[in-house]
Amino acid sequence: MNANEQKPQESLQESLQQVQRLIARHKLVEGLVHKQDMPKHDLVETLVHRQNLVELQQKLEQLHPADIAHILEALPVDERLLVWDMVKADRDGDILLEVSDAVRETLLAHMDSDEILAAAEQLDADEIADLAPDLPQAIVHELMDSLDKEEREQVQSALSYDEHQVGGMMDFEMVTIRDDVTLEVVLRYLRRFDELPNHTDKLFVVDKAEKLKGILPIKRLLVNDPDKSVAEIMAQDMVTFHPEEDAGDAAQAFERYDLISAPVIDRGGKLIGRLTVDMMVDVIREETENEMLNLAGLREDEDLFSSVWASAKNRWPWLAINICTAFVASRVIGAFENTISSLVALSTLMTIVAGIGGNTGNQTSTLIIRGLALNQINASNARRLIIKELGIALLNGLVWGSVMGFIAWLLYKQVSLGLVMMAAMVLNFQVAALVGIFVPLTMHKMGRDPAFGSSVLLTATTDSMGFFIFLGLATAFLL
Repeated sequence: MNANEQKPQESLQESLQQVQRLIARHKLVEGLVHKQDMPKHDLVETLVHRQNLVELQQKLEQLHPADIAHILEALPVDERLLVWDMVKADRDGDILLEVSDAVRETLLAHMDSDEILAAAEQLDADEIADLAPDLPQAIVHELMDSLDKEEREQVQSALSYDEHQVGGMMDFEMVTIRDDVTLEVVLRYLRRFDELPNHTDKLFVVDKAEKLKGILPIKRLLVNDPDKSVAEIMAQDMVTFHPEEDAGDAAQAFERYDLISAPVIDRGGKLIGRLTVDMMVDVIREETENEMLNLAGLREDEDLFSSVWASAKNRWPWLAINICTAFVASRVIGAFENTISSLVALSTLMTIVAGIGGNTGNQTSTLIIRGLALNQINASNARRLIIKELGIALLNGLVWGSVMGFIAWLLYKQVSLGLVMMAAMVLNFQVAALVGIFVPLTMHKMGRDPAFGSSVLLTATTDSMGFFIFLGLATAFLL
């Protein structure tokens, strides 16, 4: 079965399971043969080893590099390296580009210099620039020496930008034409290509100085009279990007304008590259994954099957913060020991106040993080947004505080306890809303990911303040 004929999600999971079964069978058979005492044992063991791995290699040959990358990321390190050794050398470069940074580091450590160089030499200039930061410097220098002048300049240009900038992601393969030729000439020119660059939905119209003048969509080229000139039908109202722009902003523009490709120009208007939709999909996916990890205070590049020591160290910083905040919460409770001992009902109700406050804050912070990611929040509308969220928190606090106050009255037959419960929830909802707003905004102001640790800080604050507000009110009005 051809890799292009596979159904994306179902076949990918099936392929992973098939590879895992082949590896398990390989280990089982080799273990049995190794224990047997027979003539020419070493020869038999070698033959069985090769026979078992042939089927695995054939399976891998049917898969797209992106599918192999997914399988590598889903396997423990020993099995990952076994599969990596089965991949044909001419596919190494494409697969290295698809895997995560942490897994790529594992694979590169398993390769010698010649293997890395051979894999990198098969890539285009923009792909080499993507891979270069993870390669040893000696190999990068040797690789640059092997490129022709144009490719070397392209790689150096891409490397001069940060990986999260448009310039660090742009593709140099594109088709350019002049505006003073006819469509017939353009069609004859295109027929000279063995194949067009991927995601070519438009041609870029430039002058002699390579300055961008417009774009010629392929659909216009095909449906118009061949005798017309490019200048007559080209579009001049186009979306362009500069290499210094943020790749995340570019990805949002691709989504907003339904782009497949777009030109990248320098400040002088010269065409220097293009962005394509496949790159932007990768940016969106990576930003989503990073945001999920940052919410829990995890690093972006942790390997799922990294060592226990490495994974544990990755989680230490926020665990340490959690311990500190938990200690603060415990001291808050400890300060009201006399209150709790006098009215035991408080010990069962105070966790409700803290827990629901945390949920409210998470809702607010999620909304703020999304607004910041979509560039919908700025200085002019932030104040109105804060007032709105505080209003929502007040309304929810009154409604659900009344519900919980009524339940507390039913359980313990004390009107005053119900009123304290309601007041504590109203106040803690306000605290949760403020924290849910200002933690992401502060992170954003500091140039950090707004999601980074937001969930951890939010929960810690609402827990401590929830206990303090509830027990403080109980002390003041119940005792």
